[in-house]
Amino acid sequence: MHAAFYQSESDQPHPARARAIIKAHPEVRQLMVRNPWTALIALSLAIMQTAIAYWMGTLGFAYWWFSLILAFYIGAFANHANYVIIHDATHNLIFRNKSWNKMVAIIADLANLTPGAMGFRVYHLKHHSHQGDYEYDADLANHWEARLVGNKWYRKAIWLMLFPFFQVTRPPRLKAIKMWDRWFCINFVCAVAYDVGVVCFCGWPGLLYLVFAFFFSIGLHPVGARWIQEHYTYDFDQETFSYYGPINWVALNMGYHNEHHDLPSIPWNNLPKLRAMAPEFYDNLKYHSSWTRLLFQFVFDKRYSLYSRVERMQQKTAPQPTPDITADQIGSLDLSARPICFSL
Repeated sequence: MHAAFYQSESDQPHPARARAIIKAHPEVRQLMVRNPWTALIALSLAIMQTAIAYWMGTLGFAYWWFSLILAFYIGAFANHANYVIIHDATHNLIFRNKSWNKMVAIIADLANLTPGAMGFRVYHLKHHSHQGDYEYDADLANHWEARLVGNKWYRKAIWLMLFPFFQVTRPPRLKAIKMWDRWFCINFVCAVAYDVGVVCFCGWPGLLYLVFAFFFSIGLHPVGARWIQEHYTYDFDQETFSYYGPINWVALNMGYHNEHHDLPSIPWNNLPKLRAMAPEFYDNLKYHSSWTRLLFQFVFDKRYSLYSRVERMQQKTAPQPTPDITADQIGSLDLSARPICFSL
């Protein structure tokens, strides 16, 4: 097991590749649009999850096992799609007005029970601008967190199961982060009001269903492997990975992570089109084809730990100039790639 993050003094790969893609394929600019239909998906998912919670409330606690099954096979995917909607709203890819995007994110956040949308908006944008910088990127685990979990399979499984609790411990360490503002308070009030409403109208069994769905959606579940897929690796010649598999249909293409980091102004529905327009930039990158397989691989492969990440050390060294890549150079450029699929 690594005793620290893999140290890198080079710049993150996405800005240079983005410039190269735009030069080679200027038509990708047509993909940089907003998708207001995403708001309707958010509303539909909120209604669906609330309806299921009401149904489970009518059945009572005796059907907790049925609630667990529904949460695993339906609720987890619905809530995970809500996280993708919050993600797109964070990048203002739903409406032009920022306030409208924030409202959509808050609606998508309701079934998750916890007020995380506005906090995510703050630290996720830092993740893009400071990828791999421990002092700015909340996507990196805390050092105490990584040492606590280690590479024991049962500790990694517990970490995934309790991922929401570990995630909230990271933003306080970040620099230049202001979490509490008017919108954070609105998010908090709406979440509390929704939770109280669920208990009043759906009962505690209805709330239990939503709790199950919440933990499955970002934890010990195939969709929870998304957190591993995006930037975890034990082969440090590449630090961002995409997932190309069937769950993208219900995860709103969240697996297209290299594509998203390259051009974050492209909404979820156009990310596969970006890969199709510029295949020479993505076909030679490693990728994942199964979140389920990756979940088991992360838990049981001792090469994986929370330190299986790239940490960028630019704050301690002079920044390296990023070459301005042209389309003609792409044939000789090593984009940290081998055309293989990460697998067991």
